[in-house]
Amino acid sequence: MLPLSDRAQALHDQLVAFMDQHIYPNEALYAEQINTGENRWAPPPIVKALKQKAKAEGLWNLFLPESEHGAGLSNYDYAHLCEIMGRSGMVPQVFNCAAPDTGNMEVLARYGSPEQQEQWLKPLLAGEIRSCFSMTEPAVASSDATNICTEIKRDGDEYVINGRKWWSSGAMSTDCKIAIVMGKTDPQAPRHQQQSQILVPLDTPGVTIERALHVFGYDHAPKGHAEIVYDNVRVPAGNLILGEGRGFEIAQGRLGPGRIHHCMRTIGLAERALEAMCQRVEAREAFGRKLSQFDSIRKDIARSRLEIEQARLMTLKAAHMMDTVGNKVARQEIAMIKVIAPEMALKVVDRAIQVHGALGVCQDSFLASAWANLRTLRLADGPDEVHLDTIAKLELGRYR
Repeated sequence: MLPLSDRAQALHDQLVAFMDQHIYPNEALYAEQINTGENRWAPPPIVKALKQKAKAEGLWNLFLPESEHGAGLSNYDYAHLCEIMGRSGMVPQVFNCAAPDTGNMEVLARYGSPEQQEQWLKPLLAGEIRSCFSMTEPAVASSDATNICTEIKRDGDEYVINGRKWWSSGAMSTDCKIAIVMGKTDPQAPRHQQQSQILVPLDTPGVTIERALHVFGYDHAPKGHAEIVYDNVRVPAGNLILGEGRGFEIAQGRLGPGRIHHCMRTIGLAERALEAMCQRVEAREAFGRKLSQFDSIRKDIARSRLEIEQARLMTLKAAHMMDTVGNKVARQEIAMIKVIAPEMALKVVDRAIQVHGALGVCQDSFLASAWANLRTLRLADGPDEVHLDTIAKLELGRYR
């Protein structure tokens, strides 16, 4: 495994200290403020306070590589920081490194016009607003993005948008002001040139947030996942990103780094679950001996360590390849870790739940919500089946 750069190592140490001093001690308060506040979709006061601390310490926008707006870290360096941030659900927003904002900021930084960057990228980078990515649709199998049928139609100096989206993560937040919407501008164009992406302010007439969608009973406040109707929504033609028919190009540029981020956060969560598991079995006794003395539990701990290390090394390899040979060459590695990491973490968290007993499935532990979050990652940014098919095609291509 390659060493971290001096810059990344310093940020790593600083981040670990911040977690110990400010994050873990405030997790209970964070949950309490969400559950007792006047509006579940408003950012809890503790998040606002910690964002200011993080910004003052320079722990801000760490995710943007090769950018004047971020820390300038490589994917490999940032992956190590992302693992730490994955240990707590409240953390990414504290450091302005939360999805889908990270992907949206990367899109605007890479493909946005100067006007789009001025209006939307700057306040996103400052943490003044949040955003959502409106791609998935309930009426079609959105794992095949060519199925997406929301209409984006040119009308003079405007585009008119009509369609229904769901699982627009982040849209429920009171801070969410802008959506990047993917839809069809030309149904007659070649298959991967029909789609475009466009910026739609959520206060535009015709935009209706119909409901919040729950994940295994969790509403994921304060960000949430929204079902949104776009009914004859008109926005300026200048809101189109990059140009008509460039939607897939933008999506591919967005998803590679995003998948690495998801996987490293997942590994951080699995690492924390294993720590909780070991602490629990050392502290509890049953049938006259510590739980840690039972052979079946010891084997579960060993398997968890093996699987975490394997997933981490695979993910760091993918990040290194993205830095050295590019996302396209690293396509198979990115697909592999997107399958491996969530599967691994689900196993580790499930084992941790088992040794915690009733505590593991209730709100007094992070494990139940962690499992629900992790299970969605086998669907988010493409389901396992899509990635497995990509892996197989690339593998078979070596023999043709």
